[in-house]
This record gives sequence, C-alpha cells and structure tokens, in this order.
Amino acid sequence: MASKEGVERIAETALRTLGGWTAMLRMPAPASAGSSAEELGLATPQFQDFPLGPATFRKAESTAKLLVAASAVKKIIGAGSGLDGQFDSADVLFEEAAGVVVDGVVYEITDSVALSAEGGEYCWCLSLKAPVR
Repeated sequence: MASKEGVERIAETALRTLGGWTAMLRMPAPASAGSSAEELGLATPQFQDFPLGPATFRKAESTAKLLVAASAVKKIIGAGSGLDGQFDSADVLFEEAAGVVVDGVVYEITDSVALSAEGGEYCWCLSLKAPVR
C-alpha cells in the first residue's frame, strides 16, 4: 500500500509524462492602501499569476478540463508563495481566482474537484469555461 506522499509523487510523475503542461492561476493582486484611484474604481485591476504544473489540459468546444498535481496547489496555498497563506483550502483558492491562463487564453474556473487516495489529495480537476469570442 502506497503512502500519501507516494501517491502524490506517482500522480506528479504521471502528469509530467502525459504532457507536463504548466498553466497559470490568475489571482487578483492585493489592493494598494491609500490609493484614491483604486478606492473610486478608477485604477486598472492588477493580477498575479502563479504556476500550476505539472498538469494536463483537454479542451472540447467551449469547455475544458485541467488536471493539476496537488503539490503545485499546496505550493500556492503555502507560506512564501506570494499569497502568504491567505487561503486555508484549495477550494477557497479556486473560488477566489480570476481564472486559469493556458497558452495565453484566460479560462473561467467553473468547478474544482479533489482526487484523493490514502487520506490526501493527489490531483485537482478543474472544469474550465472558454471565453466567448
């Protein structure tokens, strides 16, 4: 029987083998304190992108799926990531995200599901909606 860490490593290796994509999780940048333009809604929104990889990406018409290693999500949630532990779970992280950038296209996250074994997550499956053109 594999350990929790072993299952994570197996999933990460499989994702690298299946294409090894790196998508970017787009998060709203923190607000600037004391900026009157921002307070009035006149400032252009700023974003930060965080790498999500290894991952695999599958697109079918207006929907897409992104399968991401849990280790990549843990790095974003953890301290020192630039988000400084603002999110207590991946579910909240994905709800707050502005989207996922794949090959320069921003996809909306419509759903996130954790895939788990041995008592821990090894992958996240993100359902994505392509932008209307």
